[in-house]
Amino acid sequence: MRRLRRKPLPKKAAEKLKKEQQTAAALRRSKTLDVDKTWSRSRRTKPLKSVFQVLKLMAGSRERCMYCGDSQGTDIEHFWPKAKYPARMFRWPNLLLGCTSCGRDYKGQKFPLSNKRKPLLVDPTSDDPWDHLDFDPATGNLAPRYDSKGNPEAKGEQTVDVLGLDGRRESLALGYKRSFKRIRDRILQIMTAQNLDVSLLITQLREDDEHGVLGWCFRGAGMNEAPFSDFRQTYPVEWAACSKAFRFD
Repeated sequence: MRRLRRKPLPKKAAEKLKKEQQTAAALRRSKTLDVDKTWSRSRRTKPLKSVFQVLKLMAGSRERCMYCGDSQGTDIEHFWPKAKYPARMFRWPNLLLGCTSCGRDYKGQKFPLSNKRKPLLVDPTSDDPWDHLDFDPATGNLAPRYDSKGNPEAKGEQTVDVLGLDGRRESLALGYKRSFKRIRDRILQIMTAQNLDVSLLITQLREDDEHGVLGWCFRGAGMNEAPFSDFRQTYPVEWAACSKAFRFD
């Protein structure tokens, strides 16, 4: 899962979302709001199509789902499900790019909350996923991070469970393994190179990573594992440059 920077919307798209949310609020007050019909009608308009385009730009050149980072992002996904939380249906911070598997087959209307009514799912546009998740290079599976007492991090635990990131999606795990292997092999290669061009390395690593694994390697628990720990000790300046460059990878 990749950490993402939310981009601003074009003025007309932002105004359209605001107007549609006001209309939905009025329909709710009159108890005549049909969530699916209202969204479907608006989704076909030009401003909502531009919202979709901005989300695809946020997702990067591969336009992958913002949850799994594996499948193609095919439509606008509501982080807070629109059926349960229509007051957020047209809120820009609530909109993500999702794939069919994550949005329908796994997440659907599932949206666990804490006792304080805070989301227990990772939002990659506001959370750093690797503060909550861990990665197993041997299996390609994601897991919650654990604290010093051996307790799983709540948001990581729920995210893995709801999105099926724990091995239930075999092709997803295989994709994560392949991305990690390319990244690991690249680091092993540069550890024996006579000259290190850090700008070129950053470009190459981004090309190697299709699933956001760079975040685990340079910000998450992976930074303490070989060969990344070796790279950090041997090339501290270059490591710092990579770490900064991959802040939103």
